[in-house]
Amino acid sequence: MRLRMGWILAISVWLHPICATTFEDPAPPEFHPLENKTIPAATAHPDVTFHALPKRLSPDAATTDWTCFLGPTHDGYSKETNLLKDWGNEGPSLVWEMEKGDGYSAPSVQGDRLLFFHRVGDEVRLECLNPENGDLYWRHGYPTRYRDRYGYNNGPRCSPVIEENRVYAYGAEGILICLDIRNGHVYWERNLGGEFKVPQDFFGVASTPLIEGDLLIVNVGAPGGPCVAAFDKMDGKMVWGVGDQWGPSYASPIPATIGGRKRIFVFAGGDSDPPTGGLLGIDPNGGSLLFRYPWRSTSYESVNASSPLVIGDRVFISASYQTGSALLEVE
Repeated sequence: MRLRMGWILAISVWLHPICATTFEDPAPPEFHPLENKTIPAATAHPDVTFHALPKRLSPDAATTDWTCFLGPTHDGYSKETNLLKDWGNEGPSLVWEMEKGDGYSAPSVQGDRLLFFHRVGDEVRLECLNPENGDLYWRHGYPTRYRDRYGYNNGPRCSPVIEENRVYAYGAEGILICLDIRNGHVYWERNLGGEFKVPQDFFGVASTPLIEGDLLIVNVGAPGGPCVAAFDKMDGKMVWGVGDQWGPSYASPIPATIGGRKRIFVFAGGDSDPPTGGLLGIDPNGGSLLFRYPWRSTSYESVNASSPLVIGDRVFISASYQTGSALLEVE
């Protein structure tokens, strides 16, 4: 321990790798190759009210896609520049508006595709819209019976994750699905909650998966493990699992390169009695557990929900209910 200041602890973490636990994939999904390569034209969305086309950006404005929760740098930082700084007293003018269903999912954007994940009635919907006018390219829906334990709304929490021509969505009850962003074709889908027998957490599934190389990394939180699992992003089959006992959290996995090596940080911990959880450092190349650092409120009705923030070779974590924060130096 190097420094104590208020609620922040600065601590060095030495890496002692523990090999990935061997887990059998309980239900490898069926892969559906793309046969119909027709790309549908966008049509007017029945729930969208269109007002006016957006104003043109200045010639020197730099924009970027926002393809996942917290954006492409996984820290909420946008590299866009020379955008409007003054909206005037009336605020920005409306381009289009839509009455959405239930959910806490933030949209993701790639080029002329906006992915919106929500629930309407007893159907979960992933919709692909044109961000400039709200027109609908395609919609994929599936039935749901999810009910929140604490009375919050029953829609999805995770943001869609986009990479090239694929989009991944992870629903509140643990349905993980991979689709083609161009036409909504389903390549594969899994019910991770059912396959790994994960009990419903306080507020359902809310940890957005992470794409790292060929892998889709998920904080599954299965009893007895895996706590974290990596799936082949192309066919959905399980590649490795981390057998830690900490459960699913509401923070999302974060990638980083420290000392020239790739690392994945998962701030785990949800419904458990007594409450347990903390930061896991994982080698994505094989799933070895590099370290675990306990950090969790002592209150049963608490979760780890703030995604880790990586700055250089340090990782900042923060927990609620008077737990405070920790700054870990990875050596």
